[in-house]
Amino acid sequence: MKLFYKKLDLIGHLNHLKDSGSTIGFVPTMGALHQGHLSLLNKSCLQNDLTVVSIFINPIQFNNSSDLSTYPKNLKEDCILLKNISNEILVFAPDSSEIYGDQMHAKSYDFKGLDKYMEGKFRTNHFEGVATVVELLLDIVKPNNAYFGEKDFQQLQIIRCLKTNVKIVGCETQREKSGLALSSRNSKLTSNSKELASNIFKNLTFIKSNMINYSIDDLIKIATHNINSFDRMNIEYLMIADEDKLVPTNSINFKKKYRAFISVFVDGIRLIDNIALN
Repeated sequence: MKLFYKKLDLIGHLNHLKDSGSTIGFVPTMGALHQGHLSLLNKSCLQNDLTVVSIFINPIQFNNSSDLSTYPKNLKEDCILLKNISNEILVFAPDSSEIYGDQMHAKSYDFKGLDKYMEGKFRTNHFEGVATVVELLLDIVKPNNAYFGEKDFQQLQIIRCLKTNVKIVGCETQREKSGLALSSRNSKLTSNSKELASNIFKNLTFIKSNMINYSIDDLIKIATHNINSFDRMNIEYLMIADEDKLVPTNSINFKKKYRAFISVFVDGIRLIDNIALN
């Protein structure tokens, strides 16, 4: 495993490998790695000659300063996990000035409405910050393939609409045995909080299992009541939307693909999840 802090050092190393015809996979992360990230890396290692992982907490995608300051970070532990996957992985761990220089601000984008609901509604300018850093990282690494988890499905669809020659590969959400979606934020949860949080997936699966038994409005009301009945859980949003346009709906056209999207605060920790419904 090689660790790079400077983009020019990484670019020089990659250019030499590209000249030999090697294919490159890329997994952008904000660190605090878990099995969800590792599943992306395993897939990249299988499908490419070389894999690059970035570890960079992107300040311009946070609309809450306390969320940014408390985001979990431990580069040493992350590198130990990466070595266990492959000693050939290249790690890019820049600071903000290395990525942005003195221009640390998000670009403006037309996401064709993909950012209007769910995360885009509740996290102002979040996706502009995500798209900006992803474009910069893709320009540095210039991979053949880049891997993103479906837990952040709205983010995945927005990244797919960026103008890039890189193949964007979506990967299935990884979960704990309880069904809780793996997330770096889970490290902030106590064991009791995790037990509570398992109700998120239970209610998503309830929605999926009852699509033909209830109306969309009733499914959302039932699941919302179930989750909010726990004193330490509070739903921020629960919506059903088609996968292509990410527009919430009250009716289902089974010729389209739909997902249920949810954001819940569990003991003050914000967790998101989604599930394919058909």
